[in-house]
Amino acid sequence: MNRKSQGPAFRWGIFRLSIIGRLFANPPDSGQLCKELEKLSKCIWIHPVTGLDVTYSYATLERWYYMALDAQDPIAALDRKIRSDFGNSKAMGPLLIEELGKQYASFKHWSYKLHADNLAALVMERPHLGKAPSASTVTRNMVKRGWVKKRSSKGKRTPGQQVAAERLEKREVRGYESSFVHGLWHLDYHESHIRVADAAGNWHTPKALCILDDCSRLCCHIQWYLGETTETLVHGLTQAFCKRGLPKGLMTDNGSAMRALETRNGFERLGINHQKTLPHSPYQNGKQESFWGQLEGRLVAMIYRVEPLTLGFLNQATLAWAEMEYNKARHSEIGASPMERMLKGPNISTPAPELEAIRLSFTVRDSRVQRKSDGTIQIKGTRFEVPSRFRHMRRLYIRYAEWDLSVAYLVDGRTGELLSRIYPQDKTKNASGVRRTLERLPECELPEKIDSDPIPPHLRRLLADYAQTGMPPAYLPKEEGALASATSDTKEAQ
Repeated sequence: MNRKSQGPAFRWGIFRLSIIGRLFANPPDSGQLCKELEKLSKCIWIHPVTGLDVTYSYATLERWYYMALDAQDPIAALDRKIRSDFGNSKAMGPLLIEELGKQYASFKHWSYKLHADNLAALVMERPHLGKAPSASTVTRNMVKRGWVKKRSSKGKRTPGQQVAAERLEKREVRGYESSFVHGLWHLDYHESHIRVADAAGNWHTPKALCILDDCSRLCCHIQWYLGETTETLVHGLTQAFCKRGLPKGLMTDNGSAMRALETRNGFERLGINHQKTLPHSPYQNGKQESFWGQLEGRLVAMIYRVEPLTLGFLNQATLAWAEMEYNKARHSEIGASPMERMLKGPNISTPAPELEAIRLSFTVRDSRVQRKSDGTIQIKGTRFEVPSRFRHMRRLYIRYAEWDLSVAYLVDGRTGELLSRIYPQDKTKNASGVRRTLERLPECELPEKIDSDPIPPHLRRLLADYAQTGMPPAYLPKEEGALASATSDTKEAQ
């Protein structure tokens, strides 16, 4: 152990015992103690703090000897004692402390030196406060009371940031770690200063999507994209699921892609507990922030001179670095490489479902009324054709991803099971005039034999009930033939 790391008092105890300890290891004969102390007083020693040569008098050595002679802990007996007034400030009285507190409450973003200068100016205006303390005294008293410099809030903090800052002041921050591999994943985007060129020669600033395992620190998947969208989030998550399986929980920040309805539905259908960090509290995702430092310091530093840098090469280099270096290098926090920690387990991941099931999970659920004229429904301005076997269903339940309307899904309204895929209407293809024969619906087939009675059952029942009243029909019959004959006789008489 380094002597300087043991504290000044402990160093003095060891130093003094090293001088007189030889008298305890080889006790002098009776009457020879004075001679031995005289010899030690003429020796030259190296000062434990300054490193200069120093000697000690007979009286000092004698005092040290008797202090350690009967002590159970000679080092503690010989070390320097703490002053009785330790911790009490004499340079700053209660009035100065009070004024410094008021000053700090109003200007928490000031430096310690600026607080000391303003306090000195205040003392010149109010001599009754006493003597102006030095900058080191002001710093020591402020640190002692937890009055540390804080970020200025004037015109910069939103109400949410203000709430987060107050919460950080009132709540302690503690590190945490999941007990199981794939028990908790971290997900975040990172925007680097590098730029990539596309096929048209345009430059873009890419963003890296990284997914880390909390327990093993394993990089489950990392990929660069040109934007932070729900589509890229689902694209990266799908690859991580196929590589590592489904985690039990996943922590993200409060970005729009993480709060999208498709994302929330996907986590719910796959049984993943989605945890979000508190607003404006990036320290909750500290493991992810630490990873970005390694990404910038190692990978980005190596590809800095590659020109022109393309997105394809960037992703290829990033995956090679993550799999061949980061996942296999020893991690100081866990004492092993992420790959070794992952293989050691215990692993509680769930096997990932089929790719189609994952895609179906990250969709929006909605309903539409089928148009009977041509058997279509409309989704976000795009008209989809419904298979003819579903033509008898008026309301259809669908799932779709807003960023990909090349396909949608018909699902059961009660169980959510997939019934069929539906595709956008191709009017050009339909113009060929080729039409399929409608499929016969078994539940809608009509019986071959038809009832010969032309009077329906309900009308027969009404007639029977009316006849049971015993009253004649409540109308006066008037034959059309008789009316025509009476009309002709009138014309002849005229």
